[in-house]
Amino acid sequence: MGRIHLFEFEDQKWFPAFLRNYGTDFLQFLSNKSGMYKPVIPLLEGLLKGNKTNTIIDLASGGGGGLIWINSELDKEIHNLRIILTDYYPNLSAFEYTKKQSDNFEYYSNSIDARHVPSELKGIRTQFLSFHHFKPKDAAQILQNAVDSGSTIAVFEVQERSFPSILAMVLSPLSVLLTTPFIRPFKIGRIIFTYLIPIVPLFVLWDGIISSLRTYSVEEMKNLVQNLNQTETFDWQINRIKSGPGILLYLIGTKKNQALVH
Repeated sequence: MGRIHLFEFEDQKWFPAFLRNYGTDFLQFLSNKSGMYKPVIPLLEGLLKGNKTNTIIDLASGGGGGLIWINSELDKEIHNLRIILTDYYPNLSAFEYTKKQSDNFEYYSNSIDARHVPSELKGIRTQFLSFHHFKPKDAAQILQNAVDSGSTIAVFEVQERSFPSILAMVLSPLSVLLTTPFIRPFKIGRIIFTYLIPIVPLFVLWDGIISSLRTYSVEEMKNLVQNLNQTETFDWQINRIKSGPGILLYLIGTKKNQALVH
């Protein structure tokens, strides 16, 4: 199945920010509770130690993804860990909630474009479940910006273009209905637009299916990397591995001579 870049509600400027935030809050809750990013921990530990940094610059953070759980795991091995949340459409209430969970978190309240990361943001760049939002030209720009700045980048997707992945997305409205009462911070609007006017489960269903159809395969990510300027100055790891009941796709780019500690 070829990659299909249909629209997601979450990406549209006209889509109400509060509804977008309810969607990203759901994804944050699900990823933190499910431990879906467990295979990521040793990879990130190796990158942080190899690059001699304690800082993660998370791009396109949404509601913070699974970073609360990831932080709790990394904090065991990384001294004075810092995780800086950024997004083109920052979900400030979710960022503030995440920050309250640990002193390791910081966030930028202004819009940050993953294709043009400000030079003052230095650290390991990460993207969790967001790379598929970008068309090939923009995805390549994200990687090119990392290469041009000499910044390590790590992209993680916990879905793919496959029948099992799409089926999981078809069932996502049920997950929204079951988990909404437990999502924090509590918001009456979330209850209204989930149960009384069920916009949230419907847009999560659509965006989830489209996300799977948009996800880059291992071969497509390799093609993106091959066409970058000075790509040979970086070491690239691109793979597909098992993650619980699903899979995890990752792309890691590290400037050569930077060790990856295992």
